[in-house]
Amino acid sequence: MGASFKDYHFQPFIDDAIKDLGFRNPTPIQTKVIPTIKHGKSVIGKSATGSGKTHAFLLPIFDGLDLNKEDVQVVITTPSRELAYQIYDNAKQIAKFSDKTIHIGNYVGGTDKERQVEKLEREQPQVVIGTPGRVWDLVKNGDLEIHSAHQLVIDEADMTLDLGFLDTVDEIASKMAEDLQMMVFSATVPPKLKPFLKKYMKNPVMNDIPTKTVINQNVSNWLISTKGKNKNDLIYQLITMGEPYLVLIFANTRERVDEIYNYLKQQGLKVAEIHGGMQPRVRKRVMKQIQNLDYQFVVASDLAARGIDISGVSHVINDDIPTDLEYFIHRVGRTGRNGMKGIAMTLYAPGEEQKVSELEKMGIKFIPKEIKRGEVVDTYDRKRRMKRKEPKNKLDPTMIGLIKKKKKNVKPGYKKKIKRAIKQKSDEDRKIEVRNQIRARKKQKKRSSQRYQ
Repeated sequence: MGASFKDYHFQPFIDDAIKDLGFRNPTPIQTKVIPTIKHGKSVIGKSATGSGKTHAFLLPIFDGLDLNKEDVQVVITTPSRELAYQIYDNAKQIAKFSDKTIHIGNYVGGTDKERQVEKLEREQPQVVIGTPGRVWDLVKNGDLEIHSAHQLVIDEADMTLDLGFLDTVDEIASKMAEDLQMMVFSATVPPKLKPFLKKYMKNPVMNDIPTKTVINQNVSNWLISTKGKNKNDLIYQLITMGEPYLVLIFANTRERVDEIYNYLKQQGLKVAEIHGGMQPRVRKRVMKQIQNLDYQFVVASDLAARGIDISGVSHVINDDIPTDLEYFIHRVGRTGRNGMKGIAMTLYAPGEEQKVSELEKMGIKFIPKEIKRGEVVDTYDRKRRMKRKEPKNKLDPTMIGLIKKKKKNVKPGYKKKIKRAIKQKSDEDRKIEVRNQIRARKKQKKRSSQRYQ
């Protein structure tokens, strides 16, 4: 029998929050991480989006808060504003079941810093959630006092590194308590991240949840070859078939997001777009509209795959295979959640066979599909040619050519004519050779006689 949340002996208000969330049993990452955090050990949780990692750290952290102390006890950093808002909402859901008020501060760029400073002068939060830049800005100016905090969570650590925020997180960590319990969550642990981890973590517990355990079984992965067709038109066909509840369309670049968004708008669809180049206020407003289901179709960059939790996504479409294949897991992880069925459709060009093969090596199983007469239908496995057995004695091209010639209709007496022609040519060549030899001897004899006269 699997683990149960009762095994962790949480405080009653935590149990109430879990019941309210509708969680039945802990996910693999929660099973491995929660006991480690409760024992005060530093941990590295390597797991993809959709694995339940946010509650893997929030539940034990809130369970261990000293609600009689009104100072900062934990700092949670995340590389994107959207993800910070998401964690903040999850934290508030847990906190509302506590008899005592739990003060939670949410600090991200693009928000009113002056108001945050004024509130910090009145009271310090017990839980800090935010993006590294804004959190550090408040700390270095003396507004946010984190020296009392013994727990630091770095969520999406590889993305934090990619976006250049790791040095800022390093500054934050240096201002916290010496006996720091660090919790690092990341889809991957790149080599450049390791020196930072060694600096702050002594013998951390490493929990690596394999990809296959976090690709939801409720998600059907369709693979659709573009076959040189216009991708904008293919996407339009796919999202207008049937009645999808909410479709997330992922593209590799901001420019491509804009292109798909504009095309779908021109077709008369009500569509939203989300990418890192948008103004923070605009992005926040659009996200709120998406959460309120004002849009049925959303075109997004990979920022959304890592930093946004949109409930009710029925379909995910990959306009392209992401350059970083790990992002594929994050994209697909947006659908098939909370026991619901989901469909992920991936468009690929003939030249992307290698990328598809690499995804398959990661444990992803594709179902080959194609659009026929306005419907998505099963099609042949793209590897069917490779799976055919080669003949044991393969003929060389010359022999194949001769066989093909034999199959052609031949006129009567054709072979005899050829033989006669060859013999005739041979006889002529021989006569010419003999004639040339006689001429040569005559010339030689004439030169010799002239020499002795």
